[in-house]
Amino acid sequence: MAVNIILPPSSLSLWHTKKLIYSTQIRFRIMSSASKSQPQSVASSAVYQVPGLDSHEMDSTADKTFERYSSNTAKRNGKGVSIVWFRNDLRVLDNEALFKAWVSSQAVLPVYCIDPRLFQTTYYFGFPKTGALRAQFIIECLADLKKNLMKKGLNLLIQHGKPEDILPSLAKAFGAHTVYAHKETCSEELQVERSVARGLRQVELSRAQGNSSRSSSTHSPKLQLIWGSTLYHLDDLPFSVGSLPDVYTQFRKSVEAKCTIRGCIRLPTSLGPPPSVDDWGIIPSVEQLGLHSEKVVKGMRFLGGETAALSRVTEYFWNKDLLKIYKETRNGMLGPDYSTKFSPWLASGSLSPRFIYEEVKRYEKERLANDSTYWVLFELIWRDYFRFISIKYGNSFFHLGGPRKVEKRWHQDQKLFETWRNGCTGYPLIDANMKELSASGFMSNRGRQIVCSFLVRDMGIDWRMGAEWFETCLLDYDPCSNYGNWTYGAGVGNDPREDRYFSIPKQAQTYDPDGEHVAFWVPELLTLPKERRNFPGKSYIEQVVPLKFGSSNKHHSQRSKYGGRHSGLRNR
Repeated sequence: MAVNIILPPSSLSLWHTKKLIYSTQIRFRIMSSASKSQPQSVASSAVYQVPGLDSHEMDSTADKTFERYSSNTAKRNGKGVSIVWFRNDLRVLDNEALFKAWVSSQAVLPVYCIDPRLFQTTYYFGFPKTGALRAQFIIECLADLKKNLMKKGLNLLIQHGKPEDILPSLAKAFGAHTVYAHKETCSEELQVERSVARGLRQVELSRAQGNSSRSSSTHSPKLQLIWGSTLYHLDDLPFSVGSLPDVYTQFRKSVEAKCTIRGCIRLPTSLGPPPSVDDWGIIPSVEQLGLHSEKVVKGMRFLGGETAALSRVTEYFWNKDLLKIYKETRNGMLGPDYSTKFSPWLASGSLSPRFIYEEVKRYEKERLANDSTYWVLFELIWRDYFRFISIKYGNSFFHLGGPRKVEKRWHQDQKLFETWRNGCTGYPLIDANMKELSASGFMSNRGRQIVCSFLVRDMGIDWRMGAEWFETCLLDYDPCSNYGNWTYGAGVGNDPREDRYFSIPKQAQTYDPDGEHVAFWVPELLTLPKERRNFPGKSYIEQVVPLKFGSSNKHHSQRSKYGGRHSGLRNR
């Protein structure tokens, strides 16, 4: 049965005095205690769906949101056919590429290309580029996008293959004058954009086809790339990307003072009709992508798609009214409601950051404005910053020395790395977080910082191994935020504090004082007294490496300094 956790008075005191992680509105399935002397604990098999609404509630929420963001004042003045190439923008609401395609044509063909390169291996260490859990999430995003496009009078053409092969062929077959898509920033994605543009230039359309005003008898389709992944638009920044500040605070203060956030794009109620298509294709299963299906049997089960994304915003902001305490609870590690959990939908483009901004502002107007409402925007600006920095520094984001070209010796001990990857390090806080990542495709922001620090500081392992493993597992993976975070954590990013260290004993005492998180993910610790769960000694497996600073067996005297930064709602 799902109930609200009731924290003991001592825990409530800690929550208030140290801004700890518990939210009294977090729902868990709990085990019944055998007697009054035994406190209730979080069940080791609990699964909680995010968002926690049923399908009817979610559909109703999405429909109402689409209605609020619809406009019938836009005029359609184009001719012929245009193509929308969906990439990491799997949404209808606030999709400028979709809007421009509609305005410039008489018929819109939405297309998604299942690129086999996304299911190959990572660059350096050969991990799967896309794990089964993220693949399942993307499949759900595509099914939901198709459904929402059909509500608008369109459909979604599913094609298997490389975009540079598929899109020119479709442009020729349908006489499409333009392919619209959202622009990306990292090298692999940019290479695909260049290949698509090159392929389109080789297609010849007659003047009667498309929307061309040229006097020549033939012309080629165009690739029109649109910026639409950030809160602040690239063109509105008060500096060139090459002059982007290397310190986040300088960037944030500048854009907040000098930039205006553009409003969400409002689409007509109907975007149809689409061109005539004999076979719209079938959304594949995980197995058809060459992966083994995995089911979330523990932890958070995120539902993919724009409908779920809009429902989560409504649930977190309006139904549960958690926005007002976000800053106090955001460093939690257990349960669905200590933070927004928007990041998987932001990464897939199922959720627009500008929509979140407008909902925050509506909340501030209708309910209240405080540090917590601002802090959600603060995190979105972090996300923007990593995306803009990825343009400035290019592939150095992925190099061992990072943007600052730091020369440091790292090792690539595979056996040691596997203890970290599999959650068998002997440190419950590390092991619990890594097990959560493998089981659910998610890890808290606090957890990510802790396991990163342990891998690179205590183990001395090449940070790129950790970054590539996160690339495999994370539902909310995007290259800018993932590698941006890892370069920061490894001390090779553009960060004035180079040698940040997260003390495991200190982190455990502060963010998991009763060992609820570690006991949930490492059930053998559940029988231990709460104060021993993070420091079990010989009751747990042997520690694979000593800590760089301090000892987990002497945690009461440990007072190492630790740093912290925010990851821009990538994992919030």
